[in-house]
Amino acid sequence: MKRVSIYIILFLVTMGNINAQQTDSLSAFNDSSQIIKRPWRAAFHAFGLNAGVWAYNRFVDKAEYAKISFRSIDDNIKRGFLWDNDLFTSNMLLHPYHGSLNYSIARSNGLTFWESAPYPFVGSLAWEICAETTPPSINDLFTTSFGGIALGEVSYRLSSLVLDDSKRGASRFFCEFLGTMISPARGFSRLITGDAWKVSHKYNEHHENKKLPVKFVATVGDRYMTYANSLFKEGNNPYMEFHLIYGDILQDGMSKPFDYFKFISVLNLDGSQPFVGSLSLTAKLLGKYLEPFPGNKVLIGFFQHFDYYNSRLNINGSKKIPFKITEPAALGLGIIYQLPVAKSVNIQQHVYLNGILLGACLTDHYSLGRDYNMGSGYSIKNNTAVNFGKYGILELNVHHFRIFTWKGYQENDLENTSSAYLYLNTQGDKGNVSFTILNSRMSLNLSSNIILNAGLYYYLRNTHYAHYEDVFSRTSEVRLGLGYSF
Repeated sequence: MKRVSIYIILFLVTMGNINAQQTDSLSAFNDSSQIIKRPWRAAFHAFGLNAGVWAYNRFVDKAEYAKISFRSIDDNIKRGFLWDNDLFTSNMLLHPYHGSLNYSIARSNGLTFWESAPYPFVGSLAWEICAETTPPSINDLFTTSFGGIALGEVSYRLSSLVLDDSKRGASRFFCEFLGTMISPARGFSRLITGDAWKVSHKYNEHHENKKLPVKFVATVGDRYMTYANSLFKEGNNPYMEFHLIYGDILQDGMSKPFDYFKFISVLNLDGSQPFVGSLSLTAKLLGKYLEPFPGNKVLIGFFQHFDYYNSRLNINGSKKIPFKITEPAALGLGIIYQLPVAKSVNIQQHVYLNGILLGACLTDHYSLGRDYNMGSGYSIKNNTAVNFGKYGILELNVHHFRIFTWKGYQENDLENTSSAYLYLNTQGDKGNVSFTILNSRMSLNLSSNIILNAGLYYYLRNTHYAHYEDVFSRTSEVRLGLGYSF
C-alpha cells in the first residue's frame, strides 16, 4: 500500500503547478457529453503522474530500476515484453490501481468511457518501456489497462454521488474531501481547475432528485477459515465487507457502460490475513432489456469482470496460504432473469461466461519471486438470489475459474536464479488449474437499516502440472457479521 500513497502524493505535487483554462460552468460530475473535452490536457496530466512516480522511485527511494537512460529505453524496445516475477499484490492490485488514476484523469477532463479507455493502456506502455531499466512486462500491460478501466470507472461514478457544486463552506469541503478519497485523480484535477470551490446550481441529478442509484451495505464481523482440509488447522479474524450495487440492471434505458455494476470488497482488520482479502466487480458494458412476460424481466449483455482473492493464515507460528486467484482482465456474455414468485418476492438469476485474457492462481512449486502462475482461460459464474422483500435475501453463488499456464519452464532454467529472476520469461509452472468458489449467503433484515449477514464459503483448487504431481486442496470459511444499509 506504500506505493498507492506515493501515487496520490506525487500526483498532487507534479500537477500542482500546471494551470489550465477553467472548465465550463457545468459541474465536473455531470454527464461527460456536457463537459468540454480536453484530451491533450488529460494526456499531459497522465504524463505528469508517471513522471512523478518515477521521480520518487529515482531520487527518494533511490531504486536501481529507476536509473533510466536512453540506453535502457533502447534496450527495452529491442528486448521486448516478458512475464515478470513481482508479488501478487503488486501485479494484480497495485498496477490496476495505478491504471485507474490514468483513466480517472481522462474522465475528469470530459472524456467518455470509451474515449478514456486508451489512457491506462498508453500510460502503462510508456511506463514499461521508459520508466524502468527492467524488461517491460506483458502482465503489467494487461492488469494496468483492463483493471485500471474497471476500478477507474467505479471510483469516478461513486465520487459523482458525493460531489455537489451547490454547497459552500464546511459541507462543500466535506464533499470535496470525500470525493477525493474515492477518486484521488479526479479530486486533484478539480483542485487544479478550480472546480473544487466553484459554486454552481447545475449539479448532479442524483442530488436534485434526492435519490441515489445505489444499494450499499457495510458489514463488520468475523471470518473463521479452515486450512488443508482439516477443522483443526484454522484461523479467524475480524473483517469489514462493503457490498454495493450501482443502478438497476433490469431497468430499461440503462444504456451506458457501468450504468450497472456490483462491487464487493472484503478488508481484513488484523495482520493474520492480507489487508485486502477480496475485490469482486461485475459491470455491464452493453445490454439489451427484454420483458418476455408481464413481470418477467431479462437482460442479455456484455460484461467486464475484475476478481481478486488473497488469503494467508498463521498456523502454529508459520504462515500458510490457503488460496489466491484473480482475473483482472476478463470480458464476456451474461444473462439476467428476474422471475416474480409472490408479492414482494422474486428470484433473480445471473449467469456469466467470460474469457480470461489474464488470470493468476496460487502454485505449489514456482517460487522465483512469486508464488502464483499466470495464464489465460475462462470463467463461469452463476448467482441465484431469492429476495423476500422486507425480510431479507438468500443467495447461492458458484464461480468457476479455469486458467491455463501456456508458457512454462524446465527445471534447469532455475539454476541461475540471479539472472532467471528477470529474464526467465515464463508464466510459471506449465499446466492448468480449476478453481471453484461455492458460496451460500443469508441477509436477514433486523430493521430497516440493520442486517444480519451470514455466509458459508468453500474454495476448491485442482491444479494439473506438466512436470509435477497434481495437487487438490480444499478450504472452507464461515462469516458472521452485522451490517448497516445506506
